[in-house]
Amino acid sequence: MKKTYQAKEIENYVQKYWKKNKTFKVCENSKKIKYYCLVMLPYPSGNLHMGHIRNYTIGDVISRYQRMLGKNVLQPIGWDAFGLPAEIAAIKNNTHPMDWTYKNIESMKQQLKEMGFSYDWERELTTCKPSYYKWEQWFFTELYKKKLAYKKTKDVNWCPTDKTVLANEQVIDGLCWRCQTKVTKKNIPQWFIKITQYAEELLNGIKNLKFWPEKVKNMQKNWIGKTSHIGIKLKIKNLNTTFIAYIKKLEYIMGATFVIIPTDHDFVKFLSKKDKSIKNFINKTKEFNNIENFSFVKGKKTNLIALHPINKKELPIWVSNYKKNKKFFSIGTPAHNKKDWTFAKFNKIKIKFILLKPNGIQPKTNKVSILKKGYLFNSEKFTGLNIQQGLNLIKKILKKKKINKKIILYKLKDWGISRQRYWGAPIPIAIEKNGKNVPIPKKLLPLLLPKKNELSKRYIIINNKKNICEKDTFDTFIESSWYYARYTSPKFEEGMINFNAAKYWLPVDQYIGGIEHATMHLLYFRFYHKLLRDFGLIPYDEPVKRLLCQGMVLSDAFYYFNEKKEKIWMSPEKLDILKDKNGKIINAYTKNRKKVFHAGMIKMSKSKNNGVDPKLIIKKYGVDTLRLFIMFSAPPEISIEWNQSSIKGMNRFIHKLWNFCSEHIKNKSSLKTIKVKELNLNQKLLYISLNQTIKIVTENIDKRQTFNKAISEIIKFINKLIKVPINDLQDKMLVRNSLIYSIQMLYPFIPHFSFIILKKIMSKKDIDFMHWPKLNKNFLENPNCLIVVQINGKKRKIVEFKRNETKKNIVYKILNENIINNFLNEKKIKKIFFIPNKIINFII
Repeated sequence: MKKTYQAKEIENYVQKYWKKNKTFKVCENSKKIKYYCLVMLPYPSGNLHMGHIRNYTIGDVISRYQRMLGKNVLQPIGWDAFGLPAEIAAIKNNTHPMDWTYKNIESMKQQLKEMGFSYDWERELTTCKPSYYKWEQWFFTELYKKKLAYKKTKDVNWCPTDKTVLANEQVIDGLCWRCQTKVTKKNIPQWFIKITQYAEELLNGIKNLKFWPEKVKNMQKNWIGKTSHIGIKLKIKNLNTTFIAYIKKLEYIMGATFVIIPTDHDFVKFLSKKDKSIKNFINKTKEFNNIENFSFVKGKKTNLIALHPINKKELPIWVSNYKKNKKFFSIGTPAHNKKDWTFAKFNKIKIKFILLKPNGIQPKTNKVSILKKGYLFNSEKFTGLNIQQGLNLIKKILKKKKINKKIILYKLKDWGISRQRYWGAPIPIAIEKNGKNVPIPKKLLPLLLPKKNELSKRYIIINNKKNICEKDTFDTFIESSWYYARYTSPKFEEGMINFNAAKYWLPVDQYIGGIEHATMHLLYFRFYHKLLRDFGLIPYDEPVKRLLCQGMVLSDAFYYFNEKKEKIWMSPEKLDILKDKNGKIINAYTKNRKKVFHAGMIKMSKSKNNGVDPKLIIKKYGVDTLRLFIMFSAPPEISIEWNQSSIKGMNRFIHKLWNFCSEHIKNKSSLKTIKVKELNLNQKLLYISLNQTIKIVTENIDKRQTFNKAISEIIKFINKLIKVPINDLQDKMLVRNSLIYSIQMLYPFIPHFSFIILKKIMSKKDIDFMHWPKLNKNFLENPNCLIVVQINGKKRKIVEFKRNETKKNIVYKILNENIINNFLNEKKIKKIFFIPNKIINFII
């Protein structure tokens, strides 16, 4: 064993050993408990950044820990290889997206292997391979046959920069989730999957996600957006027809002054054919990218009148995208509904107040009145009743007329999965001459992409008929919605998923990824899992037991303004940075003394020029130092603030531990086991401290996933261990065992270092499968206590007694066993002060 810690040499040696022995390859084993740990499918951008490193390190720490518990651990990796960035980069670099993608995969794969992550590389998936997307094409044809997939011409979200459609979930505050361009509306034929058919199950299933972050669960609840309303049959004046209209608060119905038809209601199409102004209004709304804000005020009045369901008074009907559910009309009660108030004010619609405050005073008429208690007025037969009495009578009247029913509405819309870009899996539909859509038969799958980087017209022969192939490709979220299940049988050729393998490995025990995917990927793959289940391809209702959403990696960012007043971001490495005594940045300058502005600690990114290249850190300090720093810096769900001095501190600790281990390995002990019953006081205290450390570390890794606290406890114990004097063989053996246990606890975090040390100390082959340190519960707490013996307030001895021993017995033992007689000098004891289990003080 070398005197000094040589990170690169050690890491190369250990990684070659893992590769040669296929250490982390797994298969189904009914005799072992399985554990499936998965990090969200990475996109092959070419280079790992610190966000990647943090993500994958968390997953690897968990996987290695679970392996030490004796479980059969699956930790796979693959590539989310289709998508717009590859296509844009390929166009920019005058190459093919496939070439660009595979080049990046090779680069990132090498970087992942250099990090020592314990992946089963034989299960590697690449979603742009025909052997992968063949099965999602087949599954889509099955969905189409079951009418769970359909094509419809519809207003969709269109990104003018990326030139493709976006799902509702991919529009954030009216902007494209990828490029932040303002999204517009476009009316084009699109393919959809009926996620709305699973809205209720997706919502109800959230309560079973016991180990998911509450924030993610709430985001999904809000996105699904279930609301309960009362539906009422409304008669249209001069038309022999009725429509269902909903109202959220039935007690406000006597304050109704208008009715809204959503712009995408089928009846509006009929109206627009007769009235061009309505058609023009609908077309105008498409120009607005943020429908939510626009719709609060804009509307078009029609010539139609609805009749109030109770008093038959006339209610003008307006067309607007203000009310979002296309199936129903809605009744506006502006005096007591904020959105209705805004709409009515802008369009100069009558506002009718019908609720008095509990004290009988009428609300101010210049603002909306939201009351939970009060009395009805201006409401005909209901005037004078309180809100609840009025509601009960209204319900009774509507029930008698048989015109009311309960309506459940969802904000969730069907998933638009068509993309008008080349680099994606082709949608497996052929179009006959008569325009009929025909699913491409399984025997003709996969439907491959054209070789050229363009969406050209293609033909396919089905049943001796020449058909045009669908040009659109799948949204890449399709690929990432089922990959976790394919990992269980990546080479299975007889079907999409091997059911028995899926039954063994699923559900995923631990899933790791960013919270930004809460209402996109995390919702889609819950939905897709249920589809796969209903087609008998996999068991279980949910795909993941436990979800961990990691925080970002932040670092200082700096910028200046150029002549065009554009922000130019500068790398911190190219700046002179001045800090105060507390390390706070005061000023920063370029090398030619131009002042720059400090933007604070923000997410590392290429665009902000504040990223730290992992390669440089690894070259300087080694992989294990980076892993330890990443896991020590903060709890996993909290963002890390990059700190160069902290990473140096982790490196110093590893060097110090290496030196201590080297010295200990030289001085081997002849004892094989600790004689626990013969431990003296100091040895017993060390042994108790070891067991307490094992307990705390285990809880922080397993239950709480506060890995930083686990590392802190290990470091604290090792620092104590280094200072322990070795006076006899029992000391030597106790230190040896304590050191072994400490390195075992560090193994998930710094596996290369730990592999070498444990191999040297224990001479074992299967270091990667050794068990987690066993806890001796009898030595978690000292059954005795340590009493400080003082004379005139000055400490003279520390003596061990049984806990809660009486003052009388303690004094007897101290005085009769000559414990402090040499300090007393036969002087008379005047008084004795005693604090149970802590101090006894003799006043002489």
